[in-house]
Amino acid sequence: MSHKILIIDDDHDILLTARMFLEQLEFDVTVMSDPAQVLKRLSKEHFDVVLLDMNFQRGRTEGQEGLRWLEQIRRQDAEVVVILMTAFGDVELAVKGIRAGAFDFILKPWQNAKLHASILSALNLKQTRQEKEKYRNVARTLEGDVNLPFMHILGNSDVMEKLKENIRIVAPTDASVLILGENGTGKEMVARSIHRLSQRAEGTFIGVDMGAIPETLFESELFGHQRGSFTGAIQDKPGRFELAEKGSLFLDEIGNMPVTMQTKLLTVLEQRTIRRIGAEKDIPIDIRLISASNQPVHQMVVKGSFRQDLLYRLNTIELLIPPLRERADDIPLLAEHFLVEAGRKYGKPGLEIAKRSMKLLQQYHWPGNVRELQNTLARAVIMSEDKQVRFDQLGARTGGHAGDATLNIEENEKSLIQKALLTNKGNVTRAATDLGIDRNALYRRMKKYGIQ
Repeated sequence: MSHKILIIDDDHDILLTARMFLEQLEFDVTVMSDPAQVLKRLSKEHFDVVLLDMNFQRGRTEGQEGLRWLEQIRRQDAEVVVILMTAFGDVELAVKGIRAGAFDFILKPWQNAKLHASILSALNLKQTRQEKEKYRNVARTLEGDVNLPFMHILGNSDVMEKLKENIRIVAPTDASVLILGENGTGKEMVARSIHRLSQRAEGTFIGVDMGAIPETLFESELFGHQRGSFTGAIQDKPGRFELAEKGSLFLDEIGNMPVTMQTKLLTVLEQRTIRRIGAEKDIPIDIRLISASNQPVHQMVVKGSFRQDLLYRLNTIELLIPPLRERADDIPLLAEHFLVEAGRKYGKPGLEIAKRSMKLLQQYHWPGNVRELQNTLARAVIMSEDKQVRFDQLGARTGGHAGDATLNIEENEKSLIQKALLTNKGNVTRAATDLGIDRNALYRRMKKYGIQ
């Protein structure tokens, strides 16, 4: 890709000479003689390097004009790298320019080799800045991962052992994987396990909830945008595909995507390139694609609400996670794990579950699956007043007999959400963290239960 250079100088001979030399080196060169037009140009177009003269009025040699324009250029575009030029060089002026944010200081007439070397160094600096910003974006994207609901796939039942064996087989192949399962079964943890066991384990794992992205923000979130490409785009932003480069991209809840989004995603997967909004060049992508859905996507294809060609791209390998009710033998192991986890989090170590309570846990249907079990144990730990967790502390409702006890997930979930919001004084982000779900999932549940 040709790097864009802007040269600003009131000497037309200088502009012509510089342009001819730099275009021979295959730079994309723009020249301007009036610095008053520069800011307007920068508001519409981005340049990698600006060569800026220090004096524009006849007889001026102190360089104050150049320093003033340098300040305004950097205020307009903080990412551009500026090299100052002057025929009246002195050390003090050079120091002022560098302190004001210039990258380098070149005397006219320059040596071509010196000018070329300075521009190459400026481009290297710009690339380094971009890489650092990319890592910052990755860090911001991943900052919530330290509080994941659970970090391992737990379970020794036959169906879970078979699932783990399939993961071990599939992970090293780099094939696209589609994970199917009900809400709360642990689809993201399966995706992370695939990534950790893959050849991309040293790369980044980036997850995105496809159902939570508004259609108007779809391209920006996934493919990124250039500064100034739309209202509010105040800086360049890489999309999730770029952040996952050389790693794994996890598209969660792909069944919730509108057909228009499906078409855009299919195009990217077929071409293996993306283009940021406002950009002129395509960017090749190298990612491992892992998708998940809690919806019957095969039936959706029949109904016409999900593209069959996209499904082919997503499910080279298909993994099905069984619901918790189909592996009741795993409930004691999971319950003990979540009990210890919650005890550590809430400062109540050494708790144990009463035998009858454990039996009732195994008999319950668990419509919310593993996530519901985790939240139930967290609630029990919070409510416990001694070392043994009893069934009434699990949020259960009892009928005429203890054996008739049931867990009503919707009533308990609504109550738990209200308590979390009350505890955190209405702060949705902190309440979601306490509940073990992300903020978007909490908003959806609040809307479902009419919680304001």
